[in-house]
Amino acid sequence: MNLPLPVSMALSPGMGGSEPGYDIHLNRSGINSIDLPREDVNVEIGTSVSLHFLNRGAPIHITASSSNASMYTDFFHENMYVVDESVLTIPIRKESREGFFDLEILAGYGAVKTGLRVHIIPIQRLRPVVKEEFPLQPVAKGRPHMLMVLMGISLIVYSTWLLYPTIELLNIAAFLILIVGALNTWYRQD
Repeated sequence: MNLPLPVSMALSPGMGGSEPGYDIHLNRSGINSIDLPREDVNVEIGTSVSLHFLNRGAPIHITASSSNASMYTDFFHENMYVVDESVLTIPIRKESREGFFDLEILAGYGAVKTGLRVHIIPIQRLRPVVKEEFPLQPVAKGRPHMLMVLMGISLIVYSTWLLYPTIELLNIAAFLILIVGALNTWYRQD
């Protein structure tokens, strides 16, 4: 069945909860009941507000209309037959200003009537969060690290042992200096 829809509005069944929006429960607390969202309905200028109609009872006819929304949107009136779920998307013009409009929702051919205020808010421009990147090469901070100093001393002692291989104490000292440097680094982590 092809429904003639206004260009500025989309009605699609079965999309409840899959996209961001506001849930409006039908037939949840009684026959033809309309349970509105507890939070304020806010929409940014130039975006659209999605109203998810979630029916928890028998199929229901609802009418959504607004008499004071012409400053913000082309939406005026929509009749819907909700079996399970339906989504009503109301686009907000880019050139509109901050303000609000009232959306009237009727159920059961006018037996139940409720109102919803939609607040139009300016676009929230967030400053981009710049993550602190680690430098590709380490940055020198003051004096050299103790491990580097002990590795340099160990290299000198080991090189001396290579020149004088008869002095075994130089080889053992180079090895012990490396062990002390590793243990010092291990236990004094910053």
